Amino acid sequence: YGTSRNPQTVLNSVFPLVALDVRNVESIQAAVAKIIATTGRLDVVINNAGVGITGPLEEIPTSEIKNNFETNFFGPIEVMKAALPQMRQQKSGLIINVTSIAGYMGLPYRSVYSASKGALELITEGLNMEVKCFGINITNVAPGDFATNIASGRFHAPLIKGSAYEAPYGMTLKMMDEHVDSGSNPDDMAVAVYNIIQAKNPKIHYKVGAFMQKFSIVLKRIFPDKIYEKMLMNHYKL
Repeated sequence: YGTSRNPQTVLNSVFPLVALDVRNVESIQAAVAKIIATTGRLDVVINNAGVGITGPLEEIPTSEIKNNFETNFFGPIEVMKAALPQMRQQKSGLIINVTSIAGYMGLPYRSVYSASKGALELITEGLNMEVKCFGINITNVAPGDFATNIASGRFHAPLIKGSAYEAPYGMTLKMMDEHVDSGSNPDDMAVAVYNIIQAKNPKIHYKVGAFMQKFSIVLKRIFPDKIYEKMLMNHYKL
């Protein structure tokens, strides 16, 4: 099964679609109940909802920060809470949370996005220990930049003429879009998720994407904070 806020607008779906809005608890509960009523079980849940957000923290409206966390963090939590009772009852299940390599580090002008995905990474770690005794695995897969339309759905704090952040934010925003345009093939992500589903004992953390993006996590662990920060600032020409 797949889900969409507006399944009637999706053409040529290869699997049945159920209406679900991760920002609406009743919608989540109804979708999960419908699938269980039809199939009698719930083997795998993929928490793939997410939206980007960019801008200088000082200039992003707090309401937009809260909106981002509703989709990227609180929504996936509600999906897991809705799925876990059935998985506990059947003594098996797998939940895959799609996070981001950006969740492993604070990125300039993407600090809110990094925080929301990093929070989901840590929820995954803690929850996995809570439900292991029920035969349930919670894992996450962190993609790098992929050639999708995610950039078009981001909230972009406007470039304010005369702002102290105008030039560096504009430069960074351009680089972000270039990274997505030249990103990895989305099929690689699909294969990675399939392999996780097939794994007998899935790991807690998976990373998928370009080598240097994945390697950036290793560099963060190796180098002192100040050196790693300097590397990031040089990369973004800050």
